[in-house]
Amino acid sequence: MTSLPDDLRAAIDDVVAGRAPGSIGQASGRLSDAYRARRPSSSAVVAADDVSAYLLTRLPATYAAIARVLAEVNARTDFAPRSLLDAGAGPGTASWAAAEQFEGVAEIVMLDENRRFLDVAGRLAAQSATAALASATTVSGNLMSPLSADRLFDLVLAGYALTELGDAEIVPAAMALWQRCGGLLAIVEPGRPRDYARLMAVRAALLEAGAQMVAPCPHEAACPLPGGDWCHFSVRLPRSRAHRQAKGASLGYEDEKFSYLAVARQGVAVRLPVARVIRPPVVRKFEVELALCAASGLDRAHILSREGGRFKAAKKLDWGDTFGGEEGTIGQN
Repeated sequence: MTSLPDDLRAAIDDVVAGRAPGSIGQASGRLSDAYRARRPSSSAVVAADDVSAYLLTRLPATYAAIARVLAEVNARTDFAPRSLLDAGAGPGTASWAAAEQFEGVAEIVMLDENRRFLDVAGRLAAQSATAALASATTVSGNLMSPLSADRLFDLVLAGYALTELGDAEIVPAAMALWQRCGGLLAIVEPGRPRDYARLMAVRAALLEAGAQMVAPCPHEAACPLPGGDWCHFSVRLPRSRAHRQAKGASLGYEDEKFSYLAVARQGVAVRLPVARVIRPPVVRKFEVELALCAASGLDRAHILSREGGRFKAAKKLDWGDTFGGEEGTIGQN
């Protein structure tokens, strides 16, 4: 499971302290309704209880998804960013995930239109044990014109931000972020057919502009999935007691579905995998069946129990992991 850093969890507890659980629970319900209706956070997060509900119920899931994506970026490259633009930062979730993954980050700028989000982003970051977070800058602005035209950042992150834009805005916004990117751009979105389809439009535009693929695709060809299907992944995170109360949930964990895209400038060395597991593996007594995306297209691998070590390794593979080599090796390569 992917858990929040201790200092972030403590900072959230400080923000929500003293707020009535019942009021937070009601705000959580309103927040869920707003997101299902695809209302932007600027209209959904407007009061203190809304902020508390978001911190308890949405921030942990968003953090887990972004952390999973950045871990994959780390596995695919030797990229070591020093500067970060957190675009559509909300309460700064992506900044915390990046600071945890990339120790060399020294400068963080959090950009958002929602002043209430920026206020709490600054409050949370100020309590971080990481110098880059504690000194992070919050800037009011939108995704279509992120900061000055001559400002470049090593790493640009957009976590659950483009989903709030209209269809006609998403490619221009992504290209505006690409113009601010000197190294690597990562976009994380909800794992829904709509968001995946829009990411594919962004992917095509970025590749046409000279970007190179980092993840999740093991190739730069057109997506081989048939119409009506979509590529998404899942990460599991623990629910705190306050999280369960706010959601009215009983399970001690949550599974967050997400889609993502990571691309880099040509100067970044990238190691694309041979294939990626794009569905939950099917584990049977005598075989493991893997649905794969590879440079050659969609494929399925059947690893039999008589294959010994390969079978044991295949049983450990998870949805979203990479499937190794042309010689039949298996691993999170």
